Amino acid sequence: MSAYDSGQSIARISVQEFASRLANSDKEFGDTELQLDTELQLIDVREPEELAIAHLDGFLNLPLSQFAEWSNTIQTQLDPHAETIVMCHHGMRSAQMCAWLLNQGFTNVKNLTGGIDAYATTVDSTVPLY
Repeated sequence: MSAYDSGQSIARISVQEFASRLANSDKEFGDTELQLDTELQLIDVREPEELAIAHLDGFLNLPLSQFAEWSNTIQTQLDPHAETIVMCHHGMRSAQMCAWLLNQGFTNVKNLTGGIDAYATTVDSTVPLY
């Protein structure tokens, strides 16, 4: 995974703003399974064993350790122009993924600031901390 070299900073979204977006989506679609608009893509780059401890519904799991397995199909798996929010444990690995996606031509990528840890601490205390 190469570094992002355009000199642009990576856009961020706070866990509070993300939670607000989820809440608004829930209101639009009722209390059924989480359904976000098709223009929003959610990626979790944590490892499967981390997801077993804590996860949020609606995220596609693309573990960075398995980069070689999914990187060649990213353009067909995801829309490079859709808003894409990337999450990890604290925000470091997701920042790496955001940079890589921008290098691949993705145009609307955001790093979830503080990752699932901040989400669990700030937004939803039922999400386990680890």
